Amino acid sequence: MRADRIFAYGAAAGLIGDLLLGDPRRGHPVAAFGRAAAAVESRLWRDHRGRGALHTLVCAGGATGAAALAARAVRNRPAAAVALTAAATWSVVGGTSLGREARAIGGALAAGDVELARERLPHLCGRDPQSLDAQQIARAVVESVAENTSDAVVGALVWGALGGVPGLVGFRAVNTLDAMVGHKSPRHRRYGWASARLDDLAGWPGARLTAVLAVAAGGRPRAAVRAWRADAGRHPSPNAGPVEASFAGALGVRLGGTLAYGGRVEHRPVLNGDAGRDVRVTDIERAVRLSRRVSVLALAVCAAGRLARGRRAG
Repeated sequence: MRADRIFAYGAAAGLIGDLLLGDPRRGHPVAAFGRAAAAVESRLWRDHRGRGALHTLVCAGGATGAAALAARAVRNRPAAAVALTAAATWSVVGGTSLGREARAIGGALAAGDVELARERLPHLCGRDPQSLDAQQIARAVVESVAENTSDAVVGALVWGALGGVPGLVGFRAVNTLDAMVGHKSPRHRRYGWASARLDDLAGWPGARLTAVLAVAAGGRPRAAVRAWRADAGRHPSPNAGPVEASFAGALGVRLGGTLAYGGRVEHRPVLNGDAGRDVRVTDIERAVRLSRRVSVLALAVCAAGRLARGRRAG
């Protein structure tokens, strides 16, 4: 069986597994990688970019290398190769768990239990929940659903199409390192620089594909394109900007503005400010459904692209 078909079948099986089962309840490979990365940091940490770059190389390079060895071991056994691709896809994508957490917070807000929503919000994003009211929590959830659709699903599928199992694992390793050390805290401002920059690079294609698919699947294509073109470049993140702006336009809401993150206050530009309205609790469900449609379309696009590449090579 050709490598393109192995990816298409395995990625489809893995995404279906995520849709049906969500993340593994115990022994999640990403959690194990996070513990290993934390142990490496405890030994390597210095307030220095070079040490941070070594940390990124050891952790992301080690995970990608191990995935390459596993793929090589099954390359002559098509069924095993499909199974490995499916397992890797299921392990690295997180769309179902993303939707569950978002809906749990939305349910708490709908019931008027803002305190419960504040307790659950850190499961989804790094905002300071105590500084947020119900409307701001709803906005934070929609923004997180948009950004994590790219980070937790589409970006992984793109790199899987490009690099197979090593691409899937490597992308998720880089994304996890960015979440752990790639922020501007005093400890990680220099140490996490390499992880943050590598994540920006790795996330670039997936973020643009996510934005394109949000335009196609959101039901308001002109509004989504308008918001993307007008506001994406004003966002401090080169990848979150297109994704959040296109989601804002597709949903007809305003995103961005003031937020508290990692012990500091940021005043971000408002996305879709002229045409959108404030986020409502009911928009959380709309965002989750849009995320699901984008994820399925991303699988179709990535599998079709990989199959087309395989036919040209053949």
